[in-house]
Amino acid sequence: MNTFSKILGLSLVLCIVGMFSANAQQLQYFRAPSKAGLNVFETPKDNETSFDGVKIKVGADFALQFQGLSQETAYTGDTLVELSNNFNLPTANLNLDAQLADGMRVHLRTYLSSRHHTESYVEGGYLQIDRLDFIKEGFLSGFMDLATIRVGMDEINYGDTHFRRSNNALAIYNPFVGNYIMDSYTTEPYLELTLQGGGILGVIGATNGRLNQSSLPGDDGMVVYAKLGYDKQIDEDLRVRLTGSIYSSSKKSTRDYLYGGDRTGARYYNILRVVGGADSPFLPRFNPGFKYQTAFQINPFVKFAGLEVFGVFEVASNGDKDTGGAYTQIGAEALYRFGSWEQLYVGGRYNAVSGKGTDGDAKGDISRINVGGGWFLTPNVLAKLEYVTQDYSGDKWANSIYQDTNFSGLMLEAAISF
Repeated sequence: MNTFSKILGLSLVLCIVGMFSANAQQLQYFRAPSKAGLNVFETPKDNETSFDGVKIKVGADFALQFQGLSQETAYTGDTLVELSNNFNLPTANLNLDAQLADGMRVHLRTYLSSRHHTESYVEGGYLQIDRLDFIKEGFLSGFMDLATIRVGMDEINYGDTHFRRSNNALAIYNPFVGNYIMDSYTTEPYLELTLQGGGILGVIGATNGRLNQSSLPGDDGMVVYAKLGYDKQIDEDLRVRLTGSIYSSSKKSTRDYLYGGDRTGARYYNILRVVGGADSPFLPRFNPGFKYQTAFQINPFVKFAGLEVFGVFEVASNGDKDTGGAYTQIGAEALYRFGSWEQLYVGGRYNAVSGKGTDGDAKGDISRINVGGGWFLTPNVLAKLEYVTQDYSGDKWANSIYQDTNFSGLMLEAAISF
């Protein structure tokens, strides 16, 4: 049985399970895997779901793209493969969530099929605590009215771009097909505290900085990260959010996964693949490749009626001061959502990365433009169409396959989440 048949069969089973679990078993302090989850960042502290026993929710995500891209390069040493217009490998996630106690739930996500791994494997999971009533009813209730505690081996809350990205088949939150060029996403063992109240939010967390765990010596690094922000619904039409995040890995780290932690592969297939060469599933994303680093990200977000604006300003600096080097990323999205329940949208995104790997390195630039729109057929089913173009320029890419390289074309994606 091929991969597509396996996914289709499992989809039917999960859809049947989902009909019984998705509506009947509501979870507390939870981001809905549907249109209702759009523009939800940290899970909110307001909760209207009472606890009346252990509840289990079985959910899934499915995504499929039709790719119509072409690519070209000025480099004469290798020839880029000619791309054809065709479907990409379907991707799928299995999500298990359980409400264990009042204000306590657990999450586990398994990648059933991804670009980088066609076989199933666990992405990660976490325990989230929003009440401490399991210790004693009302225990530290004043503090827990503001606090959320997360612990697990999962996605850390650095920056805001990870709330709008595609996570393998979970593509319903992303208004476009691709993620940001410098894609800040990693799954590591972490402990995280979030405080929210009066529109002010703060996050502080720590991890050991490792994607693959080992008790052997040789990589004893640590990572600390934090976020401070303001998020307020000013009136019925206007919402304003502004956050700043910082991330710092220690000198004892031998590798840093902040921009290379997604093991599923990039959303545009066979880009920068040369004739006779193997697929590079993580291109055309860009990882600075610093062994340890300090990064910060600033994200403004404004929604006024149907108009939505999101921005990114990010700098990743080499932790090795002797060699230096840094990359700057900027991004700007503008969307207009319309229809009787804002089920339609059109918009564009500009994303650019510029910098040097070391102080003595030549400067390189990468820029991307996405223009497109989407239609929520139902709150759980989204169809997207976009035009994308990405360019490489600068002396850094001279005499390599990136030299004055461009890819562009149309992408059509269907996403289902429940």
